[in-house]
Parts: sequence; C-alpha cells; structure tokens
Amino acid sequence: MQNIRSFFVIITAIAALAAAALLTASLTVAFMGTLAVLSLGKALSSRLKPVPVRAKTKQNDMRVWNDGRGTIIDM
Repeated sequence: MQNIRSFFVIITAIAALAAAALLTASLTVAFMGTLAVLSLGKALSSRLKPVPVRAKTKQNDMRVWNDGRGTIIDM
C-alpha cells in the first residue's frame, strides 16, 4: 500500500512540474511574439515617417560697418 501511494505522489509531482514547465514555455513564446510584433511595427513606422529637411537661414552673413561713433556688428 505504501509503494502505491508513493508512486501516485511521484506521478502527481511529475505532472505538476510538467504543467509548470509548459506554462513557463508558453508564456515565454507569447512574450517573444509580442516583442517581435512591436519591434517590427517600430521598424515599419520609422520607414514611413518623412525625413526632416534642414532649412538654412540667410542669417549666417555677418554685417560689419562703422557709423562714425563705433563699429557695428550685425549678427
């Protein structure tokens, strides 16, 4: 009787460990799938954004003149 009870306890423990391992593996696969979809969406959305164009202003020219009272530097 003791051997049969030990056998069922061992089988139950093995089944519980297998269920925990299956749950862990399925959650890992689901998490990796979610990360893959998010990274793919980020990569595609960055391609669809227009590239910003840098506009240069004409304020780069510095004007210097003397009005008789001192030198004026217009930046």
